[in-house]
Amino acid sequence: HSFPTRRSSDLLFVIGMITGLSNNLMAQTTATVSNNASCTIIAPIGITAGQDLKFGDIIKGAGNVTVATNGDRTITTAMKSGTQLGTIQAAAFTVSGEEGYNYAITLPANDVVTLTKTDATAMAVNSFVSSPNATSTITSGTNTILVGATLTVASDQLAGDYTGTFNVTVAYN
Repeated sequence: HSFPTRRSSDLLFVIGMITGLSNNLMAQTTATVSNNASCTIIAPIGITAGQDLKFGDIIKGAGNVTVATNGDRTITTAMKSGTQLGTIQAAAFTVSGEEGYNYAITLPANDVVTLTKTDATAMAVNSFVSSPNATSTITSGTNTILVGATLTVASDQLAGDYTGTFNVTVAYN
């Protein structure tokens, strides 16, 4: 009666195969893999004021005085420049940050900035322009932005010194 013994060994073989197959099937239902994570910390963007925007000396009369980003001044024909020009210059700012990164430049909107005298007499400063214009890329860790604008002078503008402030904002793109 060797038949039952043979059947027992066959049965054990079949049970072993089923067990091994089910372990293999379970191993294939999940998988795990590792991946890397990284980041780069960059220098924050910053801006500092340099030279002021100066429209120079203006002879009383209605019109506009514009200082370009290269420091050139133009006046409307109704006004006279005279020989006493005073100091004329575009404003300058230094932008610092991570070399190679792009940034946007935001200048004041029209009808926001005024130059005022101690008695509160005011003149509007509008049409701000910059060089570079609107966007740039930080090179060598710093960049220079030059800013010009147009000053509107009324025909009855009182004589005296006028001052004001304006903001220039930079932000990474």
